[in-house]
Amino acid sequence: QVQLVESGGGLVQAGGSLRLSCAASGRSFSSYAMGWFRQAPGKQREFIAAITTGANTNYADSVKGRFTISRDNAKNTVYLQMNSLKSEDTAVYYCAARTPGRGGWASLSSYDYWGRGTQVTVSS
Repeated sequence: QVQLVESGGGLVQAGGSLRLSCAASGRSFSSYAMGWFRQAPGKQREFIAAITTGANTNYADSVKGRFTISRDNAKNTVYLQMNSLKSEDTAVYYCAARTPGRGGWASLSSYDYWGRGTQVTVSS
C-alpha cells in the first residue's frame, strides 16, 4: 500500500505560480512512477504530467512549458511546479502512483494509488 497526500494548493492570480507537493508513505516510493492529474467542475479527470522511476517526464500539451514535475526519492515526495497559471488551470489536483510497465502514463486506469487532491483556484 502507498498513501499519498497532496499539499500546496490555494488561490492565486492569473500569471502567478504555485508548487504542489505529494508526500508518499508506505512501500518504496522510488519504485513507483508518479503522475499528476486534475479535475475541474463538471469535467473528467485529466492527465497533467508524469515522471518515471528514472526521472523521465511527460506532459499534457495544455501545460507543456508552464508546469514541471520532479521527484525527490530521499523525501518520498513528488512536486508539480506550476508557472504562468491561467483561469482554466482551476481544478482539484491529484497525485497518483503507478507500477512501472503497467499501462500508459496518461491513463487513469494505469495508476494504483491516488491522493485525495488539493484545490487550485486561479483568479483572472
